[in-house]
Amino acid sequence: MPVTTTDPAFGPTPREQLRDLITELAVVHGKVTLSSGKEADYYVDLRRITLHHRAAPLVGHVLLDHLEEVGLGTAEVDAVGGLTLGADPIADALLHAAASRGQDLDAFVVRKSAKTHGMQRQIEGPEVAGRKVVVLEDTTTTGGSPITAIEALRAAGAEVVGCATIVDRATGAGEKIEALGVPYHYLYDLADLGLA
Repeated sequence: MPVTTTDPAFGPTPREQLRDLITELAVVHGKVTLSSGKEADYYVDLRRITLHHRAAPLVGHVLLDHLEEVGLGTAEVDAVGGLTLGADPIADALLHAAASRGQDLDAFVVRKSAKTHGMQRQIEGPEVAGRKVVVLEDTTTTGGSPITAIEALRAAGAEVVGCATIVDRATGAGEKIEALGVPYHYLYDLADLGLA
């Protein structure tokens, strides 16, 4: 069971540790152009977190705890994943966190389009048809990547019961995703990271 107290004797909680690693390793200050084409004065490069030896396990456990808190734990969800590449390491972290707790949770990868060779699949991994899934994203700006994944998963027969991201940039993505009938959840907003 994760430590949830902020008593100094126990140190920072896993959620606080992850937040601190994000602000230390992933927030890059300076002019950048986002995938949406918009310019920003900073960039949150969460691959520096989701592929980091200390941060990746925290991503899995903190996000799994959060999903359980909002009713999307492994008892309610069969698989997690999203549009490659941002969602892939998050799905792996969740799969491993669940396994370490003796829970079953599969992961999947959604391609931007179906392969033109081999099995010609757009969704790789265990079958998603008829299963409850949560779409993942590392940082959400426009919602384009999760929406692409939601549409592909629904076309494949999955029931999309939620969308979760590590960092929400508060630029309307959550509203777009919820307009599709998919509850939207995030671990941190810009204020949590000292960016608002």
